Amino acid sequence: MAWRSSGTTNASLIANLSKNGLIQSTRIQEAMQRVDRAHYAPRNPYDDHPQPIGHRATISAPHMHANACETLLEYLKPGARVLDIGSGSGYLTAVLANLVGREGKVVGVDHIEPLVALAEGNMAKSEDGQRMMREGQVRFVKADGRKGWSEDAPYDAIHVGAAAAEHHQELEEQLKAPGRMFVPVEEGSVQHIYVVDKDEKGVVVKKKLYGVQYVPLTDAPSV
Repeated sequence: MAWRSSGTTNASLIANLSKNGLIQSTRIQEAMQRVDRAHYAPRNPYDDHPQPIGHRATISAPHMHANACETLLEYLKPGARVLDIGSGSGYLTAVLANLVGREGKVVGVDHIEPLVALAEGNMAKSEDGQRMMREGQVRFVKADGRKGWSEDAPYDAIHVGAAAAEHHQELEEQLKAPGRMFVPVEEGSVQHIYVVDKDEKGVVVKKKLYGVQYVPLTDAPSV
């Protein structure tokens, strides 16, 4: 139903995603309503499809952002700490920050400096985004997402917005016990979303969900 979910405004996009069952939680609906996608997507921001944002990167389709939030929601409680790898435009980072509230923290990681600057600039387009960065509720850093960001670990939830070539041990180590990670993983010529759960004892279980197509989680482009 994703192809029917596009809207003409942020409100109509979120309403269509909800009507079509792609958003099921009221908390996610409210969080996505508070973040105007027009601040983060360069054109046709309310269409439900991915869009290029430069530097061989994309902003994912809204229904994928919604599904990532739905998958991680159990671990996105107020006050939670979240790592958003491949933060790109900063859109999902902002949505996640709304879900964890002012007591929480979301770190957005990207390996391309201009995208870090883009995300900061996009968030600064709203007073709420400015406040989040000023108060430290949101922080963007340039780093190799395959290594996570150990400085603020452990994390209740980790979202990976690019396809990993393998299950990176360093990311699993940065999960809290309990904690959950949403990550696309390359498997030959295809990619699948995996949910990686760590229980209270630190035992890790990986569950394959569905096929996707993401840009790779890799080195920054040389040009």
